[in-house]
Amino acid sequence: MERSLFGFIIRYSKRDQLLIVPLVVGTMVVYYLSLDLPKTIINQAIQGDKFRQPDATAGFLGFELGRIEYLFALSLVFLALIVLNGWLKFQINTMKGWMGERMLRRLRFQLYDLILRFPVTRFRRVKAAEMATMIKDEVEPLGGFIGEALITPLFLGGQALTAVFFILYQHWALGLVALAVVAIQAVVIPRLRKRLLVLGRERQLTARALAGRIAETVDGATEIHANGTSNYERAEISARLGRIFRIRFEFYQRKFLIKFLNNILSQATPFLFYTVGGYLVIVGNLDIGALVAVIAAYKDLPGPVKELIDWDQQRLDVEIKYQQVVEQFTDGEVAPAEMQAPTDAPPLPREGQLKASNLTLVDESGSRLVEGVSFEAGLDQHIAIVGRPGAGASELAQMLARLVQPSTGSIEMGGVDITRAPEALIGRAIGYVGSPAYLFPARVRDNILYGLKHRPIRDRSVPKNEAAEREFHVREARRTGSSELDIEADWVDYEGAGCAGPKEIEERIVHLLRVVDLEETIFELGLRSPVDSELGVAERVLDARRQMRERLESLGIRDWVEGFDRERYNRNATVAENLLFGTPVGRVFDMDNLAANAYVRKVLRETGLNELLVRTGHKVAETMVELFSGLPPGHEFFAQYSFINQDDLPQFEAILKRVDEVGLKGLDEAQTRQLLALPFRLIGARHRLGLIDEGFEARVIEARRHFAAHLPGQIKDAIEFFDPERYNSAATLQDNILFGRIVTGQAGAVERITKLVRELLDELGLRPAVVRNGLDFQVGVGGARLPVPDRQRVALVRALLKRPVLLVLDQAAAVLDSVSQQRVVQSVLAERKGQGVIWVLSRPEYAESFGKVLVMQRGRLVESGAFAELKRKTG
Repeated sequence: MERSLFGFIIRYSKRDQLLIVPLVVGTMVVYYLSLDLPKTIINQAIQGDKFRQPDATAGFLGFELGRIEYLFALSLVFLALIVLNGWLKFQINTMKGWMGERMLRRLRFQLYDLILRFPVTRFRRVKAAEMATMIKDEVEPLGGFIGEALITPLFLGGQALTAVFFILYQHWALGLVALAVVAIQAVVIPRLRKRLLVLGRERQLTARALAGRIAETVDGATEIHANGTSNYERAEISARLGRIFRIRFEFYQRKFLIKFLNNILSQATPFLFYTVGGYLVIVGNLDIGALVAVIAAYKDLPGPVKELIDWDQQRLDVEIKYQQVVEQFTDGEVAPAEMQAPTDAPPLPREGQLKASNLTLVDESGSRLVEGVSFEAGLDQHIAIVGRPGAGASELAQMLARLVQPSTGSIEMGGVDITRAPEALIGRAIGYVGSPAYLFPARVRDNILYGLKHRPIRDRSVPKNEAAEREFHVREARRTGSSELDIEADWVDYEGAGCAGPKEIEERIVHLLRVVDLEETIFELGLRSPVDSELGVAERVLDARRQMRERLESLGIRDWVEGFDRERYNRNATVAENLLFGTPVGRVFDMDNLAANAYVRKVLRETGLNELLVRTGHKVAETMVELFSGLPPGHEFFAQYSFINQDDLPQFEAILKRVDEVGLKGLDEAQTRQLLALPFRLIGARHRLGLIDEGFEARVIEARRHFAAHLPGQIKDAIEFFDPERYNSAATLQDNILFGRIVTGQAGAVERITKLVRELLDELGLRPAVVRNGLDFQVGVGGARLPVPDRQRVALVRALLKRPVLLVLDQAAAVLDSVSQQRVVQSVLAERKGQGVIWVLSRPEYAESFGKVLVMQRGRLVESGAFAELKRKTG
């Protein structure tokens, strides 16, 4: 990156800046004419200097005009100058805006590009929130300034000089007054603003540190709650906010003091013009038209001068911001851009030897994490690295995966020096899984295919109506130095995975799920997720629904599933599910906010169910508060009565006290809505509170009919009603098959019914479709919706799918239980038979399955060889 802000501006926007200069010069000419013309109008037309005789005329553009016509003609010219000046300013501002936004896009992309090229070790020293804040927020003012960097001083300075020259031209005394005021504003005010720069820098640094600390709180939320230190965290954030407040308080005091001084100077100057100029008019040294023109010219003078001073203040401020950003994004070990250039698939070194020569790794403090490690092995060997924590095993694995560059030494793979090889080769030739593995907030399938997305393989077919938009994006990306690659193209390298296309790669993924013991988990996710009816499974699921009824009947357990019946209340479903009798599509009828839905409230009022539910909610609240009083956090009752949690208890206690004072009808809208929301979560068979009787059920069924019959057309698509003969695309696959709810309280019912569902799906050949559906599961931020062991398994599938020459695993299975860990190790090694594997093991006994073992101790390679040989020698 350019070290100075103006170096960055000139390098990338010089051409655009020069294109605006002629327009700026044009505004100066128009501005001067618009200052001079009023004097002509007053003196020659209004006062009649050109019309001394009653029948006198004046020439205008080749026409002889009378006094009135001459006045209108000059006025129309003045109006034309105003319109022309406004149009020129509009063009200048538009071009400045385009240029600023393009430069901001370029700057953000350059910073993000640097993040991708940073060495992995740098991310241990910087906080993700701070980097994101700098790219998103801290460079935002730079975009606005860049468009103004050269044009604004030229425009404002030219406007101010034009006004001063005009005033001097009218009379030297008035010109000296204007110059004196401008000099004070240009010299005194900037001196007062120096402290503002310091305060601005402190404000920026403290705000960035605050963002980083809040991110730490989010990351460490578990530890905060586990240790009960929330008040300590509140105190620290309060102290940080206090420091920011003190800085901002002083900043605004000084800022408005400067504004006060500017206003005084601006208001005092007209006093001098009226006094001095009036005297000159009286004594005959100045005509009245010139005085009016001077006053009009000065009226426009303080604005440009003040804005020019503001521009200088902004310049100093953004230069500081730019320097701070450059300092944070400067790293001596950043990878050259050529290392990550998108290229065609290079030939991979699948044969030969892996040679590590004198590998040494020194950290920032000078400590040697790895020292003098050398070994040689075939690229088809399975190598285990063992050693106690801190022995350097993980660091060695990261060097072999080219995640960390060795301080000294070299690594060759099939004759290729991987420390200098481009990322296009490394990303395909080496697979790496660390612990813990990171998953992107996307579908399971997207995370698995991620390792194959090196460059667009096949361009998408752009529809004619989108061609112009695509061309615009490519053109703007080129102008701002951004990537022109189409994110909507097909990026999946099927050939790299050894597959011919999407269908084959799907089969390959399912196979690898079995290798890492993940297929059953993905199958369960598929069962608990909706399936798009367009995938061709609807008819088969309806067939499964019919066969499930027959199977339950034949086994004598039909009553273990309470089916959905339009005329009956389902006691194993919630009140909300019974009322809607369908599955919400989108957020309109969100189950958690049903009490706030306008149409639902209308149905409840029209069917008389509203008051009943509020009374029921009041009884639920009374019961919950009584049950939960004094119970510790995490008690089993909180799980059993999940429709109310510990944090809500104080609110409901306050509502109950309010009810005692004013009654249910005296509650405000928000309190009524809170009570109304409670019964919606009640399950009659599960929450045995004696609140749902036959009368209650009948009222809900009546409201159900009313709800369906009067549903407005604009929200009909917001719910898909239950129908025994139709597939419900909004419901989960399991709910579609069962078409009901498993009965609560029946011992072993959930396990038995779930097993029957799985057996039935296997018999009908639907298991692959369910697994494919499970691959569409959204894993959440960092994979948080999956257990940690399953995240590791997904990462293993991702690494195995791209068939790397060398698979490097750094304790990739350490989070699994011992039985699962051993099974996964054996399965992965069998899958990688004849292909290179380097695995840092958490349990040395697993090394017996590997052809070669490297033993690390205090950063040194102390032993290497076959497991049996090493065990015999040293144990």
